[in-house]
Amino acid sequence: MGKSLISNHIRKLRFNQDEMTQQQLADKVGVTRQTIVALEQGKYSPSLELAFRIARVFKLSLEDVFFIEDEQV
Repeated sequence: MGKSLISNHIRKLRFNQDEMTQQQLADKVGVTRQTIVALEQGKYSPSLELAFRIARVFKLSLEDVFFIEDEQV
């Protein structure tokens, strides 16, 4: 069985929401801009709490922001 990676639509959602900057999103959810960068690049999987806070900013469900991407190993 391959490793599952959590991916997201954060970058697209930011641009669809009046071109929200990474810093603006970071401020709204209480993390650094670098955390948002790492999330968007797939280098970091958020805690459940952070995932909910991000989804709430966009007024979407978790599944509309985050999804599982299977990696074949």
